[in-house]
Amino acid sequence: MAVKTLIINDQLISAREEETILQAAQDAGIHIPTLCHLEGVSDVGACRLCLVEIVGSNKLSPACVTQVAEGMEVKTNTERLQKYRRTIVEMLFAEGNHICSVCVANGNCELQDLAIEMGMNHVRLEYQFPQRQVDISHDRFGVDHNRCVLCTRCVRVCDEIEGAHTWDMAGRGKNSHVITDVNQPWGTSLSCTSCGKCVNACPTGAIFDKGSSVGEMVHQRDRIQFIVTAREKKQWFS
Repeated sequence: MAVKTLIINDQLISAREEETILQAAQDAGIHIPTLCHLEGVSDVGACRLCLVEIVGSNKLSPACVTQVAEGMEVKTNTERLQKYRRTIVEMLFAEGNHICSVCVANGNCELQDLAIEMGMNHVRLEYQFPQRQVDISHDRFGVDHNRCVLCTRCVRVCDEIEGAHTWDMAGRGKNSHVITDVNQPWGTSLSCTSCGKCVNACPTGAIFDKGSSVGEMVHQRDRIQFIVTAREKKQWFS
């Protein structure tokens, strides 16, 4: 297994050749903000919050899907990147209907945490106030499209770990949204196993347990990584 040597924020580190910049940074204790990234499932580079600067390149690169290279020099926390990231978070707030004070994930929301990390105390963009639906047809769970940030975590967890592929994406641009089966109410889905992995994968309060009130939605994302690790190591087989 080849090892690559690179520099991240003036720190010399080593990484396996198949690793991404994000993995190498995390192994070295270097923080890079993420939202669509989730340990245990594939990366898609959707949120663009993990953009980094690579010396010698004019473009910004998503750390979660960019592989390390020998001699690569990476900057993860420049003023330019901080401005981009704050703008992205502001756009997510402006494009949806995120009212933290009445959200089940208040205090346990990755979007909320990112806003705090970016020092965001107001949104400079015009709010869109889109008309979005809430689906509570499922016996155990609900989905509030007002709080969805289109990270596709639910899609990937359902497909890659549960193998059901209940969730998918539909629409384009501002009309993009997650759907169950062929755009049917979640409660009528024939493929859903009611495992709850999508609930734990969701970074906001978009997919929630029925009966949760404000601030009560606690995600247990370590369960997803536990399942993946157990399968890889065949811990569930004799």
